[in-house]
Amino acid sequence: MCWLLGWYAANGRLYPGTSSYGGSSSTVTTRWLVMCPATQIWSNDLTISLLHSADMRPYNWSYTQFSQFNQDDSLLLASGVFLGPHNSSSGEIAVISLDSFALLSRVRNKPYDVFGCWLTETSLISGNLHRIGDITSCSVLWLNNAFQDVESENVNVVKRLFKIQNLNASTIRTVMVADCSRFDSPDLLLDAGDQAGLPCRVFDLGGDSEEEAPDPGLHTSGSGRVKEGVRHMLDNVLDGHAQLTDCALETKVAELLAQGHTKPPECSDADTRNKYLIFTTGCLTYSPHQIGIKQILPHQMTTAGPVLGEGRGSDAFFDALDHVIDVHGHIIGMGLSPDNRYLYVNSRAWPPGSVVVDPMQPPPIAEEIDLLVFDLKTMREVKRALRAHHAYTPNDECFFIFLDVSRDFVASGAEDRHGYIWDRHYNICLAKLRHEDVVNSVVFSPQEQELLLTASDDATIKAWRSPRTVRVLQAPRPRPRPFFSWFASHRR
Repeated sequence: MCWLLGWYAANGRLYPGTSSYGGSSSTVTTRWLVMCPATQIWSNDLTISLLHSADMRPYNWSYTQFSQFNQDDSLLLASGVFLGPHNSSSGEIAVISLDSFALLSRVRNKPYDVFGCWLTETSLISGNLHRIGDITSCSVLWLNNAFQDVESENVNVVKRLFKIQNLNASTIRTVMVADCSRFDSPDLLLDAGDQAGLPCRVFDLGGDSEEEAPDPGLHTSGSGRVKEGVRHMLDNVLDGHAQLTDCALETKVAELLAQGHTKPPECSDADTRNKYLIFTTGCLTYSPHQIGIKQILPHQMTTAGPVLGEGRGSDAFFDALDHVIDVHGHIIGMGLSPDNRYLYVNSRAWPPGSVVVDPMQPPPIAEEIDLLVFDLKTMREVKRALRAHHAYTPNDECFFIFLDVSRDFVASGAEDRHGYIWDRHYNICLAKLRHEDVVNSVVFSPQEQELLLTASDDATIKAWRSPRTVRVLQAPRPRPRPFFSWFASHRR
């Protein structure tokens, strides 16, 4: 199957994100957000038309980069790059009403490539970054009300969800939420377990097996264990038994300090259908090479209750991850299947056997993009990596390429001036969609999976329909016979 229709052009550099988040009702109008210095919302009828445009530059936005509609298509989350004092760049999230197109709230978001996402129909997740050392930091993930014009100062509009330690210059980026209650699709074909010789990556619990075994001298309790561990390590360094760079020393100290100050994952009923917070992270270098998964329990899905960690003991100020997967490469895109069961990941692999020595010098990354698939129900990698698209920029210039997943198809942009479409079930590349520059983003219509939009640095957005859909739309409709003619013919 090939895909073809035509294209619609727009001025400016385009960074579209996702389409309608829900759109379960067939009466809901599908909308897209066009990313440029202005926020533009388009209607998807047979003739695409502009519904609303808002210039974000008066809010000190350099450009918008991501969008997501809430589940009932009543609110729009738009994420952009905010220029602060002294030309410092950060991120900001704007919430826009789709009834009145009014700007309801603005939420700071740092770093800007956290993007943000909806947790419920009226609450969204943002991030903040706090530096602890030269290469050590912590990421705080916040739950924010979309409506922040409350009448009482005692009503919470924000609440801290998680605080996670970052090592070796890494940060949390690209947050998204998977709803476990939507795991209702059958298993994909060509499961990894049926393919001889195919290594299957499995989600590990928060601790990595590659970590060094704890020192025997550290088996004390509480803060005493941490102090003893730091003293033991510093003695080894001063005595010349350990040769550590400044970065390695900082990382070791940070790891030891976190041992006694990390809150373990909360236990939950296995039958409870919770939500997963999914994001990119890392433990070896600044380039995002791991996927972190943190379960969000029902009591955490509201801003009611203590704020700023008031209900937490002072000795447990970090949260442990529930699951971690290392893709051994630079992650440049993620997307969820419509039922939220499968996670699709664009990754540019590191060379086999490569070891990160300097966190500021990650291994070189491949030009080929591997599209990996992970089952969030079994926490295993499934299917062979989909390959066809390419990227060329090095680690320090590598940027995010949005992908999207429909019931039967997967689509992705690429730096080779094409958008790509695969069959989800048979791993077949169905089409290459031509542009004149890098394709940053693709998105399926949530109401019609055989309609796809691609956005490119060539300053165009192109709309593509499958030939089957074009034939249906262009097929001549039979002319109804007049009623009286039919009636007369049956009286004879």
